[in-house]
Amino acid sequence: MSRRAATLTVASVLVLVLAVIGSFMRVPYVALMPGPTSNTLGTNDKGQPLIRIDGRTIYPATGNLNFTTVTYRGGPGGRIDLFTALRGWLDGDTAIVPEETIFPKDETPKEVDQENTRAMQDSQQNAEAAALHELGIPVTTRVVVEGVQKGRPADGVLKPGDEITALDGAEVTSVSQVTGAMAKAKIGDTATLTYKRDGKEQKAALKTVADPTGKRAVVGIVLSDQYKFPFKIDISIGDIGGPSAGLMFSLAIYDKLTPGPLTQGKFIAGTGTITPEGEVGPIGGIQQKMIAARKAGATVFLTPKDNCADALSARPDGLRLVRADTLHGSIQAINALNTGNGAVPACAK
Repeated sequence: MSRRAATLTVASVLVLVLAVIGSFMRVPYVALMPGPTSNTLGTNDKGQPLIRIDGRTIYPATGNLNFTTVTYRGGPGGRIDLFTALRGWLDGDTAIVPEETIFPKDETPKEVDQENTRAMQDSQQNAEAAALHELGIPVTTRVVVEGVQKGRPADGVLKPGDEITALDGAEVTSVSQVTGAMAKAKIGDTATLTYKRDGKEQKAALKTVADPTGKRAVVGIVLSDQYKFPFKIDISIGDIGGPSAGLMFSLAIYDKLTPGPLTQGKFIAGTGTITPEGEVGPIGGIQQKMIAARKAGATVFLTPKDNCADALSARPDGLRLVRADTLHGSIQAINALNTGNGAVPACAK
């Protein structure tokens, strides 16, 4: 055998060995890829309105206000192999990130999924509140039990979903009111909670115990503020988690509750968290979300201001980036796009 042939043979064997090793070697990285994008003005996979509003006049809405998502491969329960990671690094549509970016070391994949589900639920509620706030429609809050700590006085008495309406006879409508009143209680005092369960009002007299610091009186419940809306809003998007669709939900609700289509038929996509007051916050996976939006047909992408730098460096051709600071500002920007009058805030380096 010639030297050249021998060299090629050895090289081929080495490549084969590396290929075998690469296909079995699991690495602690996650591949992020463009996910599904859905029109918040359209229907879900069951043919039902993605956002349904009952008890209020709604108006026809045309065009697209798409929220975007990111899918992933990998994680503690099914790590990707080395070759998949290498291909991802070379693929402009895919981002390879350390596993702990998605799955913190102190949390299980199940806990991460549960957190994402809660984040989506909170996002929907915040989006509803933000849209109604923008429209000047009054919204009130209620105090709901989110969790009960085992071994504490409330264990076996209260349960998640109970609505706390009063503490020691004083009406409460926010978590801060409850925590403020409990801050004045002494360890060993009795706290009388009035609560609703299945529409029925009940009372529970619970003797307080010390918290882990030994300084505060507690009964062992985790509370959250939930909004009471004057009419019913249902958002049905299936098995999608995370808070990043908040802005687009708010815009769709606003569009349905106001005369005339907000988009004027344009294909607008976007992303961003939302607060009840309408402030837009940053998200992850901006590159993959822009790619998904452009592939779906979007020509305008609403981008949280803190994501603008990353978005500019990876903007797909044909996609205009519009900076989104607030829900109000986003509505103004869309109106300016439609009329050609007024400034349209853009992402800038």
